[in-house]
Amino acid sequence: MRGRTLPGGERAIVAGLSYPITATEADIDELGHVNNAVWVKWIQDIAVAHWNTIATPEQRESMIWVVTRHEIDYRGNVSAGETVKAETWVSDPPQGARFDRHVRFTGADGKVKVEAVTTWALIDRATGRLMRVRPELAAPFLG
Repeated sequence: MRGRTLPGGERAIVAGLSYPITATEADIDELGHVNNAVWVKWIQDIAVAHWNTIATPEQRESMIWVVTRHEIDYRGNVSAGETVKAETWVSDPPQGARFDRHVRFTGADGKVKVEAVTTWALIDRATGRLMRVRPELAAPFLG
């Protein structure tokens, strides 16, 4: 984590998020490795965890993110019982209501198994409409 100066001179903590995920038998498809749909679920899970870790309770109550696009590269297989390191970060400022989130899953062998860029849009929970991502909201997520 590192600091970033916000408009008005305030400081915000900038952070990505990472944690381990161990594949279970329920995650495995007929080919004997983690199913592609499970990877998509894991991408969403870490993105939501990142939001919940950094956003304030008020932000979480009034705003919600939705996926508008996934771009996923499957580079290796993971079997039941294997653990990957899941990582996410946001590297570029938002464009209007949208921003791109990066996600990477690395195996115990150090090789990237899956890598993704997902585009998320911010929605106002009360109206169901898109919201512009304000600089002060984006700043703690930019890395």
